Amino acid sequence: MIALTASEFKEKVFDYEKNNSWTFQGSKPAIIDFYADWCGPCKRLAPILEEISQQYAGKIDVYKVNIDTEQEVASTFGVMSVPSLLFAPMTGEPQMAQGAAPKEMLEQAIQEVFNIK
Repeated sequence: MIALTASEFKEKVFDYEKNNSWTFQGSKPAIIDFYADWCGPCKRLAPILEEISQQYAGKIDVYKVNIDTEQEVASTFGVMSVPSLLFAPMTGEPQMAQGAAPKEMLEQAIQEVFNIK
């Protein structure tokens, strides 16, 4: 998993300052974990996302955005609670999910949103 600053987010995921509508910048589908260091469910989700990152290496990117240090990014996506996951496919609209989902649900979402087995 790779932590992103606001400028890195705009470069690798979506430049919300230049684009009014969603235009994905990445070369692979991505999951973006909006988290906070003080969040218990975020801490439980982190190792699961690390497993997903390794399991789907080369197929998807897994990023994380700290909502306390990158408030601009979090507010752009209306993140009100953590953890929140943004699933960004190569084409089509991104999808947001809230809460610490188990690995099986994340794998199902990867299959459904990204069409990756």
